[in-house]
Amino acid sequence: MLSSAPHTSGFIHKRVLSDRKLQSEAARFTDLSRVLQLLQDPLSSSLKERQIFILKKVVKRCQRGFLLRDLTDIFKIINLCAERVSDHPEYARILCDLLQICGLPFLKEKSSDEMNYAAVVTDCVSQMGYLMRIPVPEVRLQICSSVIAFYSRDKHKPSFDGVCPTRLDYRALMVERSGLAETLVMSLALMEEQLPVKLRLLQTLQILSRTSEVNCGLMLRAQAAQKICFHMSEGDPSGQLLFRSSEILWNLLENGSREEVTAQLSNADCIASLKDAFLHLLLNGFRHYDRQLRNDLLVLLSLIAENPGAPLIESGFIKHLTLFVTFPELKSHNPLVRNLKLSFSHEDFEMKKLLLNIIVVLSKDLAALQLFKEGRVMLALMLLIKPSSSAVRSGRRSWTSSQQEELQLQALSTLSALAPVMLDDYMTCQANTCLLLLLDWCLQDDSSSGRGHGFHGSGGRGGKKAQMRYCVRVLRSVASVENEPLQQDLCDQGAVGQLLGVLRWFVGRPEEEDAVALEIQMDCQLVLSVLCEGDMHRKELFGSDGVEMLIQYLSLDAALIFSGLGHNKLLLSTVDCLWSCVVGCFVTEDAFVAARGVGLLLRLLQRSPRRMLTPLMAALLELCENPQAVAQLLHWSGERDATAPQLLLHIWRTEEERMGVTRDPHGVIADVKRPIVSRHQEESSSSSSSSHDVSAAVRDVSENLRANIYCIFCKLGFEGLSGLSAEDHVTLSIIHRYLDFKVGEVVHEVATELSNEGATPVPSDEAALKSIRAVSEATAESVRSLQQSILGRRQQEEQQEERRLYKEIRFTHKQREIAAEAWRNYVARTSNYSVLKAFRRLQEQRSTGEPDAPSDGETQEPPNTLSDQ
Repeated sequence: MLSSAPHTSGFIHKRVLSDRKLQSEAARFTDLSRVLQLLQDPLSSSLKERQIFILKKVVKRCQRGFLLRDLTDIFKIINLCAERVSDHPEYARILCDLLQICGLPFLKEKSSDEMNYAAVVTDCVSQMGYLMRIPVPEVRLQICSSVIAFYSRDKHKPSFDGVCPTRLDYRALMVERSGLAETLVMSLALMEEQLPVKLRLLQTLQILSRTSEVNCGLMLRAQAAQKICFHMSEGDPSGQLLFRSSEILWNLLENGSREEVTAQLSNADCIASLKDAFLHLLLNGFRHYDRQLRNDLLVLLSLIAENPGAPLIESGFIKHLTLFVTFPELKSHNPLVRNLKLSFSHEDFEMKKLLLNIIVVLSKDLAALQLFKEGRVMLALMLLIKPSSSAVRSGRRSWTSSQQEELQLQALSTLSALAPVMLDDYMTCQANTCLLLLLDWCLQDDSSSGRGHGFHGSGGRGGKKAQMRYCVRVLRSVASVENEPLQQDLCDQGAVGQLLGVLRWFVGRPEEEDAVALEIQMDCQLVLSVLCEGDMHRKELFGSDGVEMLIQYLSLDAALIFSGLGHNKLLLSTVDCLWSCVVGCFVTEDAFVAARGVGLLLRLLQRSPRRMLTPLMAALLELCENPQAVAQLLHWSGERDATAPQLLLHIWRTEEERMGVTRDPHGVIADVKRPIVSRHQEESSSSSSSSHDVSAAVRDVSENLRANIYCIFCKLGFEGLSGLSAEDHVTLSIIHRYLDFKVGEVVHEVATELSNEGATPVPSDEAALKSIRAVSEATAESVRSLQQSILGRRQQEEQQEERRLYKEIRFTHKQREIAAEAWRNYVARTSNYSVLKAFRRLQEQRSTGEPDAPSDGETQEPPNTLSDQ
């Protein structure tokens, strides 16, 4: 054995040298530039076996991935192989191997390689998409697999020899920049006869569009939504075609432009494809997966329905839709629903809600409404909104109680959109009676209570407020149409009294006050306003009960207006209800005034923000037609003993300050030519360029409160108002001449407009214009003189008051001096006997009336002070 060791060692040495020689030869042949030279050289075109051998060596050498610096040569090799696949199928295997390596992350030698080779990587990834033109299924499948791996794979073993793979976010960015998604969408047209390749390509597009907005935008630019939807209902035993297509459409909706997707799907071919797929799944699908996919397609159809130009009616989808909406509430002999069985599962429940939602979307289409009428959709909705107990007894539905509640609420929501545009069907189904019965059921205290499930059930948990909310909303929607027969039917059914009962129910339960409760109360008041407006008999039906309700709402604490819960809207609806249901009817007006309603309006005027003053002031003005209201207005006293005239004058001054009317510091007219013109009015007058625009002077009447305040003072009078200060009298003098000033303002605008248009009035009209403007200026001058005299009298009164005050001060000081002098005399008498004797002698002389000459050493009067002693 020892003798054979040298021989074995020599053999191993020769084998190592042979291996090194082969490796160097392979390295020489796998140098990419030489490989390219071998493939491109015309002299070596016949050496196919040698070329394939060298290409296999390249594949073997690059098993861990391609270097970024080699990508240019690699893709030149790939393109050369692609050109030879059609004539020499042997190259297809090599091409697939090279493309498989392209699915691995590209390798970088330095950190800066990613940025330096970004353009090269973008171009190479783009070329991968163009290779889909090769009509070889294996190549196309490998391209899709490589794209999926390149875009999503990030778990690789670390490389050796100082290289590392590129990052996943870098690869995703390169794919987005390359436009690969758009190229793959355009290649869909080449896959008509290759279903497995098409499915793999759709999977690739699904992955590319899952999270990237850029890829979705590129796909939509290539009309991806339309192309994918058009072929989604084609035959596929596996069902993957429909699933992949719907997933891609959802990705495009979520990450792309929703409007663009809807526009691409809104053509007859796409709608027909979606309809066929939906019907197939509805009638033949039995798996949980089939029902979910069916609902997804229904959502897509509802989005298409939002496009007014979508040919849904022409495709026949709406006609089929009405059958499914009314099933199982209405029986039909149509073959589509005759054998249709619902499992009443969660997916069937979601489909029912989606069908109701499409009804709302299509309610704007007149042609669709006609189909709804023929399909008795209104009757089906009436059956759905019945209380759940009735539905269970009738045996028409087999939904759970929570599902019944959600369907009832959604049917009410659907009815609020459908009823105003299908009034004939609404009246035929006696919907007013059904709704009022439902409203009465909502007020009953029984064991049934809402669960608050779903979007429409918010705020209704533990009660029936959700049902009440949507029931009143339906009444509001139909009452707002102003159809007299419908309104009369509501009143005949007792809607006025029932709505007042709802309001009393909420007033008696302040603990249940929330946003939903406030909305219900506002809707009730709005319905009452619509029903009673302009009809004396209905206002009498409103009566004292309605007035009592209004008084309670007007007693609302003004601080709640700023709570953010909606009390400001409730107050506005209350004032609107006052305007429509009380004003104009002597019976209700007298009841409102007797209940001190005018004082409540004035209290709200004093406490409410500026935006709330307009309706309050308008309602107060209308009530001033009632003499009792005027008397109550004059005797009202608010906070800080403010009277109604004082409050109105304060609002006038605040309004003029807000408008920018020119006044001097004392409130006197500063410009006799434009005494009541505001800064905003001047700006709008200068910017108005058309004679068809509304006059700024006329528009000013409705844009502020001054006209209303003037009209109220016309009822109160301008004389004999107690408690007014000089400032109030100055403001009152302007209000007294408001109408005269407004006439002069309009005439001034007429003259200015004529001058701007180059028109010259006839002499008589010109004289009239000048005369009116002169009278207006004279009136303003006289008012300013009156204001100055008022201020002068106030100054005189202030001076007299000041003199009186000084006189009182002098008198007070004199009394203090007299008291001090008396005290000094008293002290002198008690401290010095001689002074006391002299004082007594003086008193005796004064009592007898005889003067007595002073003796020596004595004075006639006692000394005044101790110092004199």
